[in-house]
Amino acid sequence: MTTRTRVRQRPDADYDVRRLTIDREMSRNALRQMLTEEAEREGWELHRLRRYRDGRREVWMRRRIIRVRATWESYPE
Repeated sequence: MTTRTRVRQRPDADYDVRRLTIDREMSRNALRQMLTEEAEREGWELHRLRRYRDGRREVWMRRRIIRVRATWESYPE
């Protein structure tokens, strides 16, 4: 299994995107369990799943990037 992570910049929403390549040896049940754990523990959601003829799978997972902005200009004195 290989992993690539990148940030996709869009004007309306920013997402952290993780792309996984899964070998054909991993069972469907094990893949489901792995993706469920990632979603529950780290907040990832399944964006796209592609299965190739040779049995390998490519999975795109994403999660929204939450930007925090300061609510005040400076500290009160």
